[in-house]
Amino acid sequence: MLAPRLLAAVDLGSNSFRLLIGRVVETPGGTQLYQLDSLKETVRLASGLTREKRLDADSQLRALAALQRFGERLRSFAPDSVRAVATNTLRVAKNAREFLQTAEAALGFPIEVIAGREEARLIYCGVASTFPMQPGRMLVVDIGGGSTEFIVGNGREPQLMESLFMGCVGYSLQFFPDGEVDRYTFKQAELAAQKEIEGIARDYLAAGWQLAVGSSGTARALEEILVANGLSQQGITLEGLERLRELLLRAGHAERLRLEGLKPDRVPVLPGGLAIMLAVFSVLGLERMDVAEGALRQGVLYDLLGRAEHHDTRDLTIEQFSQRYGVDRTQSRRVGELALSLFRMAAVGTEEERADEERPLAWAAALHEIGLSISHASYHKHSAYILSNADMPGFSKKDQARVSALALGHVGKLNKLTGKLVTPNDWLSVFCLRLAVLIFRRRTDLHAPRITLAIDGRGYRLSVDAIWLAANPLTEFGLRQECLEWSKLGFAVEVV
Repeated sequence: MLAPRLLAAVDLGSNSFRLLIGRVVETPGGTQLYQLDSLKETVRLASGLTREKRLDADSQLRALAALQRFGERLRSFAPDSVRAVATNTLRVAKNAREFLQTAEAALGFPIEVIAGREEARLIYCGVASTFPMQPGRMLVVDIGGGSTEFIVGNGREPQLMESLFMGCVGYSLQFFPDGEVDRYTFKQAELAAQKEIEGIARDYLAAGWQLAVGSSGTARALEEILVANGLSQQGITLEGLERLRELLLRAGHAERLRLEGLKPDRVPVLPGGLAIMLAVFSVLGLERMDVAEGALRQGVLYDLLGRAEHHDTRDLTIEQFSQRYGVDRTQSRRVGELALSLFRMAAVGTEEERADEERPLAWAAALHEIGLSISHASYHKHSAYILSNADMPGFSKKDQARVSALALGHVGKLNKLTGKLVTPNDWLSVFCLRLAVLIFRRRTDLHAPRITLAIDGRGYRLSVDAIWLAANPLTEFGLRQECLEWSKLGFAVEVV
């Protein structure tokens, strides 16, 4: 009997770290995911951010201990069956890169730091995949530890996505650092959150929705408290939130609040989360909100399932960017096919590793000219800027940085890539992309020469049909210039 196919999602949130394992089941109606196991660790990573926006030692130790435990559970998983994502705190921490190296070693898998809108997209995916479908638009609000995501979507498609820099951990530390709660301070917290939300309110109110849904820990905790104490019959209501605020103010401290359904790990962050939720209801004119089981980790799991079944959101993003920026697809196809052919000749590593590293090269080849939509002058820099800074659904910050670096390096000086590329296959990708662009400079379906490529120490050995080169002097000149350019970085390129 075949072992069940398993996928795992790891969510490194600003308040909690979570692991979700799902079992993939093929049914007559299609592929379904069933939850098999889950783990949660209250790490409060956001509370470890210093004034200088650096993670302190204690928060790092808590995080690494949790990841080691997750890593033990995931020890038998294949690399392509696990996706780990990190959110707001690791987006802003100045020492995130150093921490992530240790964190990845503890977990045993790569960790992607995702942008706010990508987090919003995955949250909506998680809610839409687990919440009963309703006609019309749905508003999803996810109050996390360090950020709050707002999404309006229709069916399974998100349409508006925003991430605001406010969360239950951050607000609790900012306005209620010792847990003391008074009416004036609580009002200041509400007003601060209202000000943030007002910046996006016009577009969201204009879009409208038929159903408001809360996801993740804060929404679920508030619903449990409200229902358990008779402050709401179901879901989250404005009246229930206002009554809970009065009970909290009367207690004067979160730890003195004696309520059914209030879990100990939620006590320190309740004031901040409640203030933000009240602001959401106020600015968006809500009276009631349902609560979904699905959230970021479910969205990651379903997105991972899509990649496994070759429905990768990143490929759709590349297609949409090609349309948006008017890319010459015939040219990008020519360049991409040759660049990938060369890469496959010389890439190092296992077959699986090489396949993973082909994808950034393919994406960069598809979009290396999008900067032409801004200006021909220094267009490669415009391409790199767009790819580095645009919201690209499905892409992690690391994905974007790599594709951006390849696009930046496909023409011009190479020294600008120092520090941006690390592995031998990264540099090989640049070499293959530059060579393909050079060969197809005429932008026609010419008969390409016979080319072979191999890595030779710290450099490349390139064999090109001599007769073809003699008939194409501009390309021959370009190859000589390439050799000189690579030599400046210590790469020896031999053309035979």
